[in-house]
Amino acid sequence: MAGALVGGAFLSASLQVLFDRLASRDVVSFIRGHKLSDALLKKLERKLLVVHAVLNDAEVKQFTNPYVKKWLVLLKEAVYDAEDILDEIATEALRHKVEAAESQTSTSQVGNIIDMSTWVLAPFDGQGIESRVEEIIDRLEDMARDRDVLGLKEGVGEKLAQRWPSTSLVDESLVYGRAQIKEEMVQLLLSDNARSTDAMGVISIVGMGGTGKTTLAQLLYNDQRVKKHFDLKAWVCVSEEFDPIRVTKTILEAINSSTSNTTDLNLLQVQLKERINMKKFLLVLDDVWNEDSCDWDALRTPLIVGAKGSKIIVTTRSTKVASAMRAVHTHCLGGLSFEDGWSLFKKLAFENGDSSGHPQLEAIGEKIVHKCQGLPLAIKAMGSLLHSKVEAREWDDVLNSELWDLPTDAVLPALRMEKLINLRYLDIIGTGVKEMPSDICKLKNLQSLSTFIVGQNGGLSLGALRELSGSLVISKLENVACDGDALEANMKDKKYLDELKFEWDNENTDVGGVVQNRRI
Repeated sequence: MAGALVGGAFLSASLQVLFDRLASRDVVSFIRGHKLSDALLKKLERKLLVVHAVLNDAEVKQFTNPYVKKWLVLLKEAVYDAEDILDEIATEALRHKVEAAESQTSTSQVGNIIDMSTWVLAPFDGQGIESRVEEIIDRLEDMARDRDVLGLKEGVGEKLAQRWPSTSLVDESLVYGRAQIKEEMVQLLLSDNARSTDAMGVISIVGMGGTGKTTLAQLLYNDQRVKKHFDLKAWVCVSEEFDPIRVTKTILEAINSSTSNTTDLNLLQVQLKERINMKKFLLVLDDVWNEDSCDWDALRTPLIVGAKGSKIIVTTRSTKVASAMRAVHTHCLGGLSFEDGWSLFKKLAFENGDSSGHPQLEAIGEKIVHKCQGLPLAIKAMGSLLHSKVEAREWDDVLNSELWDLPTDAVLPALRMEKLINLRYLDIIGTGVKEMPSDICKLKNLQSLSTFIVGQNGGLSLGALRELSGSLVISKLENVACDGDALEANMKDKKYLDELKFEWDNENTDVGGVVQNRRI
């Protein structure tokens, strides 16, 4: 179930990328410059919008209707084919632009602005492109008719897919395996900020999605010792969109236990500063994504007047967020042990948490828990899903579902590379990934990769990833066995990279010869 939803998220993101590319100025200009049918691409966009409108409903119904699941597979194929066409057009447009620039440089030293009309035209199979677009449109028209037969509705399922903001409340009966780390962090909250020059200290909880960061923060927030220790408390779910007005207003409303009608940031910050002046406060900022330290500095300004010993708990998937917020302590949260995961699963899947009367289901359930790899969110989803199912066949269907069809148990466990050939952004920070899979080279459209971790068997399968841009960290270089591995990475062709950082685990590793032979 979780894996299918992830697939749906990728499809939705791919559609959005496709809409952006169809509206791209370079693509539109190139099409007009080569007398391709602009109306044809507009028709493609309209057909994509028709199927996109029922995507939420399809993602929900795929679990109970195999025909809807097949419909989604066909839609993915059509979307990926459309992306391939637009990639070809964008690549051709860039090539012509470069050729035009070189032509202008060789004939004139005046002017740096390249007009689309001056592009040097080269042979381009416009008719072939148009016939492929028409073929995709035909497929999408068939799918649009099928959506009515399948009963897919616009807007339906949207609430099921919606991600609700977190709150400070927690059901402690569903929490396992966090007693020790909770106690350690409670002691941090009760201590003063001896290591910090600020009156307040920032404590971050970092981990991949589903590890239980929010749950741990809720446990800390509701601990009786913590409640007595702080004068004021506030909980804010920040999420992807960092809005300083909303965050400040939520803090103020929480400590005042009343709503505020103003949206003036200055007034809100002045009121907040007056309210917490010389008060010891606890603030939880849950699910923070923003890595901009300037935004954090603006938010923290009214908070620095709090009494010494004030604390801020931040939950995030990124260590960069913890760094930007100058955390004095960061805890990287891992998964549950099998024993704790099994206890959680039993609590949800079996009546009264007792599996003893169902030995066959118990054996299948243990295998399912192993496949959840210690992620509390995945274990809860599987336990809840199977609660009302009493047939071993139904449990086997979940155990043998294709959502568990992973490349390996240890490497990028949530991804199947062959289905992600259009993936453009990949951040593995905080995931616990120990090495990169050899087939990462299939992600030829990858533009942003946070870190490449060299495995025990060496090998730098980066050669095919020519679109990488921005910054890249290559770590565990002590595993590189020879210069052939380095040459395989083909770093000289990574023309869009701005920053490249090398990391070795062992400071005493003799890397002189290896670096000398890199030729990058």
